[in-house]
Amino acid sequence: MSNVYKLGITKNNNKKIIEVSSIEVKADKGIVGDRHFSDFNDPYCQLSLIESENIDYYNTKYGLNIPHIDFRRNIVTKKIELNNLIGKKFLIGEVEVEGVDLCRPCKHLTQMLNQENILKEFLKRGGIRCRILTSSKISVGDKIEIFK
Repeated sequence: MSNVYKLGITKNNNKKIIEVSSIEVKADKGIVGDRHFSDFNDPYCQLSLIESENIDYYNTKYGLNIPHIDFRRNIVTKKIELNNLIGKKFLIGEVEVEGVDLCRPCKHLTQMLNQENILKEFLKRGGIRCRILTSSKISVGDKIEIFK
């Protein structure tokens, strides 16, 4: 079963992501209390997800132990291939979202983690960006279900 493994937000850009047990999301606005929350938010900035398995692969390959939350995505998932969700609607708990684009790594993440290999290793493993279609809460452990 696919689910939410970890959640993280930060109030200000370029600050440490804080791990939380639940988040409140508002349709087309983002995560309440997060740096990207806005009344007229771009779908590319509302919600980001990354697979825990991709982080584990990186840590194993390079002999590291970088915490999942330090990869600066809002939701860390388990047992789901996120790249397949671009252009699809799905549920995270009770929240309906739509995958809009890959979430490619940036120079900022490379600098924050002090890891030059991030750009090449996470080009297709960096997760996805999602538009939030319904307002509700998302909690650690919530199921992720793809609409048929």
